[in-house]
Amino acid sequence: MDGMTQKLTVRSLRKDDIERLVKMDQSLSGQSRRAWYEGHIRRALEESDVRISLGCDIDSSLVGAMLGSVEVGEFGQLQPTAILDTVLVDPRFGRKGIASAMLAQLLENLNGLRIGQVRTQLAWDELDLMAFFAKAGFQPVPRLVLELDVKQGLESARERADMQEEEL
Repeated sequence: MDGMTQKLTVRSLRKDDIERLVKMDQSLSGQSRRAWYEGHIRRALEESDVRISLGCDIDSSLVGAMLGSVEVGEFGQLQPTAILDTVLVDPRFGRKGIASAMLAQLLENLNGLRIGQVRTQLAWDELDLMAFFAKAGFQPVPRLVLELDVKQGLESARERADMQEEEL
């Protein structure tokens, strides 16, 4: 790991990781997503039968995390699929193998659970993350992600409803 002498440990996330997760995320994004992290960790630790979210420590200090869940029946898929929704590495430890170590452990864990697929999505301009996933063997899937602005969609739906009423 680029001459690092510190001890790297990949482990399950814990409730007491929230503060550090929020600080790492805020240093990268410029905003606090505390409520999101609190909800995600609560669901992962208290409501999920299968826990796949991982943290990575260097000398007992959290420097990275992978957060995800296992879904069955998502978008019509019959087999369980791991959904990876967050990859977070402290910028001071970037490009030192932290994400790779977490992904390797995640894949070991998923294989042991007999979960055959892991999926994620990212913004088109997250080039470093895209390169990381490509190097790990991730490939685009034949799915189209659609998005609708609720206010515009509601306006359009009302217009269509009005036109249908006029036709009756």
